[in-house]
Amino acid sequence: CDSPHIKAISFVGSDAAGSHVHHRGSANGKRVQANLGAQNHAVVLEDADPQAVVSALTAAAFGAAGQRCMAISRVVLVGRAAACLPELVRKASALKLGAGLEPGSEVPPLNSKQAKERVERLIASGVRDGAVCDLDGRNAVVEGYPNGNWVGPTIISNVKPEMELYKEEVFGPVLQVLTVDTLAEAIALINANPYGNGTALFTRSGAASRKFQYEVNVGQIGINLPIPVPLPMFSFTGSRGSIQGDLNFYGKASVQFYTQWKTVTTSWKEDSVMNMSMPTMGK
Repeated sequence: CDSPHIKAISFVGSDAAGSHVHHRGSANGKRVQANLGAQNHAVVLEDADPQAVVSALTAAAFGAAGQRCMAISRVVLVGRAAACLPELVRKASALKLGAGLEPGSEVPPLNSKQAKERVERLIASGVRDGAVCDLDGRNAVVEGYPNGNWVGPTIISNVKPEMELYKEEVFGPVLQVLTVDTLAEAIALINANPYGNGTALFTRSGAASRKFQYEVNVGQIGINLPIPVPLPMFSFTGSRGSIQGDLNFYGKASVQFYTQWKTVTTSWKEDSVMNMSMPTMGK
């Protein structure tokens, strides 16, 4: 952040570290982009294909053990869509924990002992505050890896926004389930969250899709896609509390971030007449 040889800083990490990098780098006149935390919600409407929803949510919530900034960590079930919860629990409970190099492994360990302890503490806080642990991945054991930082797929329902579990970015294989009555309530819930990295809507309704796209205040939106990471020609457009800096990662915005515009104005007139106007205004 302080070296005069570094002109720009691109950072991905926690809120505390990212805010420090952005503040210190900016104070030194550097261009800074810092991707911070995320709490991504998927919304499921009553008309969505339940099997497609269950498969998509299982992969998006528990792939990489939830250790990615675009993981779906919260699902908002609208009205009768709550009926898909038992199938979601069944699907997630069948996932295989294992080391990344082991054939058939679907959920890897967490990246440190401290991460495991934090995830288990947040699960316990949710239960303490009145949430229901429909699938508990604590105390998971994987043969051959007794010291692994294992937490199995965990699904917690009856989650409320005021709970510590909801307020924190768990960064583990934990899917929080919230229920509302309408799409409007789901959008309001997401917009009340401080983060704006990604979100998804599952529906067969074009009208509902359009309403969601226009009204939800999140930078990356998937329609019937659980992890809407853009292709490289587009920018990674996380917003609000998920980024500090005014230029996003990769795509056209990234080209702007790593380059400095230069403008050259020339004149090849063969005269020496003094002109007090701006060059572009002279005759």
